[in-house]
Amino acid sequence: MPTSLRVNGQLRNIDSPPDTPLLWVLRDELQLTGAKFGCGMGMCGACTVHVAGKAVRSCITPLASVRGAVTTIEGLSPDGNHPVQRAWMAEDVPQCGYCQTGQIMAAAAFLAAHPKATEEQVVQELEGNLCRCGTYARIRAAVRRVIAGNKAAGAKA
Repeated sequence: MPTSLRVNGQLRNIDSPPDTPLLWVLRDELQLTGAKFGCGMGMCGACTVHVAGKAVRSCITPLASVRGAVTTIEGLSPDGNHPVQRAWMAEDVPQCGYCQTGQIMAAAAFLAAHPKATEEQVVQELEGNLCRCGTYARIRAAVRRVIAGNKAAGAKA
């Protein structure tokens, strides 16, 4: 039975079974490949998306449990102009980049809900998002940049 789901502002009809993980609906049915498959157990954070504004691990979120609009990295800011995305670019955070969409989505959701959060609070929130390349120092620098309100940060040339 088809399900309707609002994804990145558009109402989409989904034909997947209700127990299908949201990640596979996004990637396979909707061709939104920004959320990555990492561990498949919700432990690494590479698959993080927003559901009703909250960061969720889409690899362990069954379609039937989704309540509210879904936002993926593709919908966070289509032009890459979200403050967290700009900070990530300004600090040259990604190395291999595989985990970065999950890192960005987790940080964006937390900072939207807690705009006056401290760096330590954001870093604690991101603790479960793993980066095999170890770019944690640059992630912290990007978080500091967002917290400081440096919305004019641009990509490095």
